[in-house]
Amino acid sequence: MITGLAELEAMIKAVRGTRDLLPPETAVWNFVDEKVREVFRAYNFQEIRTPIFEATELFARGVGEETDIVSKEMYTWEDRGRAESDRGLSLTLRPENTAGVVRAYIEHKLWDRGLNKLYYIGPQFRRERPQKGRYRQFYQIGAEMIGPATAGSESPARDAELLEMLATLLNRLGITGWTLELNSIGSPGDRAAFNEALRKALQPVVANMCGCSAVNTFDSPRSMRSTYGLNWS
Repeated sequence: MITGLAELEAMIKAVRGTRDLLPPETAVWNFVDEKVREVFRAYNFQEIRTPIFEATELFARGVGEETDIVSKEMYTWEDRGRAESDRGLSLTLRPENTAGVVRAYIEHKLWDRGLNKLYYIGPQFRRERPQKGRYRQFYQIGAEMIGPATAGSESPARDAELLEMLATLLNRLGITGWTLELNSIGSPGDRAAFNEALRKALQPVVANMCGCSAVNTFDSPRSMRSTYGLNWS
């Protein structure tokens, strides 16, 4: 039991970059959660829940080893076996949810179901510099449509459906005055040309970049956008 001011000041507090959600704020979160599930159900999306930690290799492959997320921002630890002879496994708190969804899709052979319309709601973790409106534990709502091409997964209609669903959700939440901006760098051939043009444009300033950014300039120039900083969160 706390008996004095000194003990009160010495209390363990929430870790930097995290926060407590307290009433009445939790009522707002619950309202958003309910509207999300209501809208997603109307579009025949089903919830998927994946573990909050996965093998580190999953994110290194799915997100990219040279990205800031993998090289600087992940919470990773070695999960040692009970016996000394057991091989340890590198585990990571998920920094995003798409990689886990794809892993589950492959592991459980969900392509047998045709087109999978999935959504998730939950915490993600990134060791970013804490600042207003940005936390190391943040919450993300996401939707994925994944399946074989024969099920229509590659149709532009899928993108249109997701955009319509997002617009419906924003309206149901009472958010007004929003605008939708779309961008595209075209076909796979266009992307290769775009990468080369971007690589050439960045060449004169490579010497002024940090090590990771310099590497990205050559290996994955489009990922340079993360150095300067759509999570729907």
